[in-house]
Amino acid sequence: MSEARAKDSTLVLACGAIARELEALRRAGPLAHVTLRCLDAALHNRPERIAPAVDEAIRKHEGNFNRIFVAYADCGTGGELDRVLDAHGVERLPGAHCYEFLAGTEVFTALADEEPGTFYLTDFLVRHFDRLVRQGLGLDRHPELMPVYFGNYRRLVYLAQTEDAALDEAARAAAEWMGLAFERHATGLGPLHDALHTQVLRWQN
Repeated sequence: MSEARAKDSTLVLACGAIARELEALRRAGPLAHVTLRCLDAALHNRPERIAPAVDEAIRKHEGNFNRIFVAYADCGTGGELDRVLDAHGVERLPGAHCYEFLAGTEVFTALADEEPGTFYLTDFLVRHFDRLVRQGLGLDRHPELMPVYFGNYRRLVYLAQTEDAALDEAARAAAEWMGLAFERHATGLGPLHDALHTQVLRWQN
């Protein structure tokens, strides 16, 4: 889609960590008329950089679209992202982080209440576990730091957006490596679709 301003045009600025899921929704039809721009997925590990990056992206694109929506949760920004969005009059996905909107608030709350010491993985995080966790946290070089990072965790929950035996096995291996009990919870794309429908897709109707 051209970035020349069009009637009823909508831009979704999204976390690169959910790009695959958003593209799947686009192919299925719900996001067919929305322009999608994904920010660097590496921001998932650097939450202090999310709000400035989103602010820059909004400023870059706001003259070209009638509406902008941000497909992030708070994502560890401590309210900084909301302060940026309030200044621009832009909405975002609900929740504290991607685990909540991928699982749905009710399901995620139940999981968190059941075991507060839960480490969560998504399809994206399973695919990039070595880069983001082992290497990203320096555990490939300093395995002695494992108790520092994971000593308070008891369980790993894989929130699976797809049915993929290879991802299931990789998630189970990650739990074993971390010394955590493993649980798989299939989310599909329904909760993400519903969260988008509440705020974004209603604009298309």
